[in-house]
Amino acid sequence: MPPELSDQHVAAICRVLIDHGVQFVIIGGVAARLHDTGHATVDVDICPSTDDVNLTRLAAALSDLGARLRVSGDPDGVPFEPHAEMLRQVELMTLITEHGPLDLCFVPDGFPGGYVSLSEHASVVEIASVDVPVASWRMSSHPSGRRADRRTSLRSHLSKLAFDAREGRASPRRVRGKSARGPLRTRNDR
Repeated sequence: MPPELSDQHVAAICRVLIDHGVQFVIIGGVAARLHDTGHATVDVDICPSTDDVNLTRLAAALSDLGARLRVSGDPDGVPFEPHAEMLRQVELMTLITEHGPLDLCFVPDGFPGGYVSLSEHASVVEIASVDVPVASWRMSSHPSGRRADRRTSLRSHLSKLAFDAREGRASPRRVRGKSARGPLRTRNDR
């Protein structure tokens, strides 16, 4: 299994997305980790906005990240040319970038509204000096949206909070309150 992504890798990916003006919310394992659940992960999962301007910005950011399609048996990934029209046709892309693995999930299970649904309850969390939008830990820890997964996450989160309180630990990241706002699965594969 690949090593867990460091905060610096996550921040480097997010910095490029933010510099391009991409609207997105971190979901999945990194979101759970940023909410101090103790969850380990090896990739960054994001749910980007699907409006036309954002998809154009996302395509440019993916190019700058050197994104390649992540496929089994090819650690370097398969080159592709990201563009808005192609991104509009997919629900899920698994990528490898210069800073580590990145998954794009446009319509996470349990959240048919995608970015719009998740961004309503997102917080901004500072990670390695980069402010990143992170979905609520209740909504993000398992993109599957399965109730059993959320219960497990809740138990894990509460256990970690109780342990940290007993040990007198505080979270190393600052939460800044509400935010303002194979490799491919297409919309037709549902």
